[in-house]
Amino acid sequence: MKSATRSANSPFFNAATSASQPIGGAAKRSLDIFIACIALVVFSPLFLMIAAMVKFTDGGSVFYGHRRIGHNGQEFRCMKFRTMVQNGEKVLQDYLRNNPEAYEEWRTTRKLQNDPRVTAVGSVLRKLSLDELPQLLNIIKGEMSIVGPRPVVEDELEMYEASAFYYLQTRPGLTGLWQVSGRNDVSYETRVAMDTMYVKNWSITKDLLIIMRTVPAVCMSRGSY
Repeated sequence: MKSATRSANSPFFNAATSASQPIGGAAKRSLDIFIACIALVVFSPLFLMIAAMVKFTDGGSVFYGHRRIGHNGQEFRCMKFRTMVQNGEKVLQDYLRNNPEAYEEWRTTRKLQNDPRVTAVGSVLRKLSLDELPQLLNIIKGEMSIVGPRPVVEDELEMYEASAFYYLQTRPGLTGLWQVSGRNDVSYETRVAMDTMYVKNWSITKDLLIIMRTVPAVCMSRGSY
């Protein structure tokens, strides 16, 4: 794949490949599998309800898999419940072309507070972070972790500059320091600093503390859109 080749040829990718295993090793992976399996069982009724709501909104697909960069620069499909209209890319490009302020917001953060692509159901799912539940499947497959940096696309990884080295040392996370510290209310530079600090200071205890902080953070919906 073309994008995978660009990642493999970048300096930070070559440096990161010196770590054959993600941070945390078997201990972190065991925690991931244990929590993800329990969560899938507990949330299975919610899973089915959300799937029905998304399907009945416009008859389109229930899930959406977007290519993201994982450990050592490996690409994977990051799964979510679909929260956008089916022709989202065209809608986005037309919107950015006609709205200079929105274009600048997108250029610097890769997000829009008022995203024209998001459906009514999708807006609720995003606010409560429920659209990310399918990432439990990514975790079981070993592409993601319960705790870690948010998965990014290749263009975003370039924004990490030298700190991309640390991002590539671990699996991306369903939750993490950024998610429990205000999410979109903090700058992208702060997000990168949080990801770097997480990798440098990883421990099972810190992962458990972040998991415990995730529940109130999601309930408060701070910085979520």
